[in-house]
Parts: sequence; structure tokens; C-alpha cells
Amino acid sequence: MNNKALIAAALTGLLGTTIATAAEPAKTEKCYGVSKAGKNDCAAKDGSHSCAGQAKTDNNPQDWKKVPAGTCEKMGGKTDAPKAS
Repeated sequence: MNNKALIAAALTGLLGTTIATAAEPAKTEKCYGVSKAGKNDCAAKDGSHSCAGQAKTDNNPQDWKKVPAGTCEKMGGKTDAPKAS
């Protein structure tokens, strides 16, 4: 095999791996109590607001943010929604 053929074969292998990896979605989880004001991902559990980016305080246990799976509790958050009071 000549050098051009070897390079083409190597690039094809690399591109195939990159495409397959990029197509796999990253695993995430909802993490309550870690979002900063204005940086939440969706509505508050208690209904105080109905959309992303509307959190009024940092680390409100009612607001959540998607984080990489397995990192929520390490960040001080909870993966379960808070109980209604």
C-alpha cells in the first residue's frame, strides 16, 4: 500500500470513530438546588416561575439545572424534586 492509501485508511477510521461518538448523547440528570439566579433550566417545582432563566436566587431547592450524570450530589444538590410544603 502506498502512503496516500495508508493516510486515507487512517483518516476514515478516525472520522468514523468521531462521528459515532458525537452521535451518542451525554448522560445528564436534573439537579435541584445548584442553579444560580437566572441560570436554571426550566420551571420551578413550586410553580413560582414557568421558564428557564427565571430563577430569582442562587441554589433555590425548587429550581433545577441539567448536569452530567453522577455529579449532582457532589455539587451539593439533590436529584429528587423537593417535597411540596
